[in-house]
Amino acid sequence: QVQLVESGGGLVQAGGSLRLSCTASGRTYAMGWFRQAPGKEREFIVAFTWNTRRTRYADSVKGRFTISGDNGKNTLYLQMNSLKPEDTSVYYCAAHTDYSGPLYPPTITSAYDHWGQGTQVTVSS
Repeated sequence: QVQLVESGGGLVQAGGSLRLSCTASGRTYAMGWFRQAPGKEREFIVAFTWNTRRTRYADSVKGRFTISGDNGKNTLYLQMNSLKPEDTSVYYCAAHTDYSGPLYPPTITSAYDHWGQGTQVTVSS
């Protein structure tokens, strides 16, 4: 069983930046970031495949958020710049650990079998 540990959330003013990290205790084939505000659906942000090094971003964050990976640390980072109040949410890291090893980053929650504990990001006006 893969454990995902998230960190980096916090409170920032609009226009500020935060960097989230997600560290996996075991092998993952794809990882992604989702966010969910109270009463809202869990929203895809970005996903990444380790084997093919493919990345897919949601339109809502494209150009503002970027991800990077550290294979040695089994860690995926989410750099969030130009934050907006609309970005306020709980951010969840997710991992796909199926041996099939997807070539393309999954964008739906059902494709992931492990989730981090969530980290709160709050952006003030």
